Amino acid sequence: MIGIIDYGLGNVRAFANIYSDLGVPFTVATAPGDLDGISRAILPGVGAFDQAMMRLDQSGMKERLEELVTERSMPVLGICVGMQILAASSAEGVMPGFGWINAEVVGLEQAVGQRRIPHMGWNDVRPLRTGGLFEGLPEPRFYFLHSYVMQCHRRQDVLAVTDYGGEFACAVHRDNVYGVQFHPEKSHHDGIRLLRNFSGL
Repeated sequence: MIGIIDYGLGNVRAFANIYSDLGVPFTVATAPGDLDGISRAILPGVGAFDQAMMRLDQSGMKERLEELVTERSMPVLGICVGMQILAASSAEGVMPGFGWINAEVVGLEQAVGQRRIPHMGWNDVRPLRTGGLFEGLPEPRFYFLHSYVMQCHRRQDVLAVTDYGGEFACAVHRDNVYGVQFHPEKSHHDGIRLLRNFSGL
């Protein structure tokens, strides 16, 4: 059962529609009790880092998610800002992130010297490992909309990169924690395939 975390940020309905079409069982979680019985979680997010952490805390689901992910090793997929809050901190705010990925979030200009922000539109993605989240996606393209990126302290946590005036990590993976900077729910066939892959991990 996929739990789509609804804390007021993100394209929750789009994920629900995709999993409904795929025939994958899911629930939209808005309170801690909704997380009972789920085996995987989608953590979407649009907006700012601090806003995402505050909304998640106010929803009451943050502590339960931490238990499921860190103590029960439940797979979680963070998307866009939902990926960024997997890191320890962000230059965009002052609140701590989950710290599940040993990383910090910085502006695109600092990361790759790119002054054209936000990074918006379609871009090629280069997976660094085959299978898993990118099974059947050797040369995918995804839709991006962001001004900040994750900088991992462990190279092995970088799952895929994309080029926007310089390469940056657009997908990360460590143990049961996954994150993608792009929006699979807006990325047509490649996005649907990635979300289907996650449901089978």
